[in-house]
Amino acid sequence: MNMSNTFWSQQRVLVTGGSGFLGSHLCRPLVDCGAEVHATSRVERAQCDSEPRWRQADLADIGVARRLVSEIRPDIVYHLAGSVTAVPGKEFVLPTFHSLLTSTVNLLAAVTEIGCRRLILCGSFMEPDASQGLVTPASPYAAAKWAASGYGRMFQALYGTPTVILRTYMTYGPGQDRKKLIPATIGSLLKGVPPQLASGLWQADWIYVDDVLEGFLAAAHTPGLEGRTLELGSGTCVSVRTIVEELVAIMQPSVQPVFGALPDRPLEPVRVASTIESEQRLGWRPSTSLNAGLRRTVEWYSARENGINL
Repeated sequence: MNMSNTFWSQQRVLVTGGSGFLGSHLCRPLVDCGAEVHATSRVERAQCDSEPRWRQADLADIGVARRLVSEIRPDIVYHLAGSVTAVPGKEFVLPTFHSLLTSTVNLLAAVTEIGCRRLILCGSFMEPDASQGLVTPASPYAAAKWAASGYGRMFQALYGTPTVILRTYMTYGPGQDRKKLIPATIGSLLKGVPPQLASGLWQADWIYVDDVLEGFLAAAHTPGLEGRTLELGSGTCVSVRTIVEELVAIMQPSVQPVFGALPDRPLEPVRVASTIESEQRLGWRPSTSLNAGLRRTVEWYSARENGINL
């Protein structure tokens, strides 16, 4: 990754949700380049020399958020913590409200009180597109992310909080939760169990995790981004069926996936990233092809299946 050690060695960085998929990938290069990295997790984690300085924290508690920011006084804040399920069940309304929206507002308030150089919020393509008129979120997750981004823009406009929102699309790669589509499919095929899937007709903009990280790293030091929402995606939509068929072609498994075994989710948006502004302002564009990204992902999970750590 193209990172300036000189810049990062002078930065104190807070990564919320540092033990999650994107957070864990982000912490590693920051630590390697000499940044003083503090990361939060909802569960207690053992401290290792080569890792960030771990803090157990639930940011849905305003007192916790204020103490965290006051003690660390970070230059750069990456807010990645929160529930990542887009399942539409009503049992997810309150958990996503608190883990995504309450935590974001609390962090915005705490950072605004103390001050920092840049606060980067992780948005989502699941957020409704207001340019299409009256819109309805497709899940509690989408509603909470939508509101959180709105608060981020409000804090920047009204209170001068140096907020940038990076709206990520369907990010995949090594270390993702095994319940997610790509790792779940890989896991089933490795075990010789036919993956049970929905129709596979839904299309999404898939982006490899290393490319997303490049955008997050650039957003920390690129000037003039405050108040902006930038999109990180490939700029192309690909169906779930195509993704799964690509995995089958790579892995050559002994079983085949079963499409139509599960119901499709209602109201799921089909959106493609608009990356023009990201390219112009960040100098960013994805460099990993879908085939290359899937191959790297398959290799990682296959190695783990065989007890090898890559």
